[in-house]
Amino acid sequence: MPFIQLTLPAGVLDERARRGLRDTLAATLLHWEGAPDTDFFRAQAWAQIQEVPGSDFGALGDDLPRFRVDVTVPEGALSDRRRAGLVQQATADVLAAAGLPADDAPRVWVLVREQPEGTWGAAGTVIRYADLKAAAAQQRA
Repeated sequence: MPFIQLTLPAGVLDERARRGLRDTLAATLLHWEGAPDTDFFRAQAWAQIQEVPGSDFGALGDDLPRFRVDVTVPEGALSDRRRAGLVQQATADVLAAAGLPADDAPRVWVLVREQPEGTWGAAGTVIRYADLKAAAAQQRA
């Protein structure tokens, strides 16, 4: 099951922008995973936006806001093409929500972590990628 988390300095986004970006990032993740757009898969796409004090998150000698997007997906869920698309679109999503131009893209980092097979559990059971693929195929039918 995919999870996407954005860490950013407090106050960069207002409440409406945070809520919209949370949903946008979850939808972006599902799109690039190739999951069907169904109630079941939307409910599994978790997203979190975590604000930290502005003075606690930045770069050496630069007070401009930084953004870190952490993505966790099952191992094998993203091809190189899909991973690149996810990184590009998540970066664009963050910049748009923050009202920043595309040339500020270096201030957005996207870290994709693939959870090894057999190490992801939900609902009291280990979730296997093959099971997710089968569920996706069934949802598409």
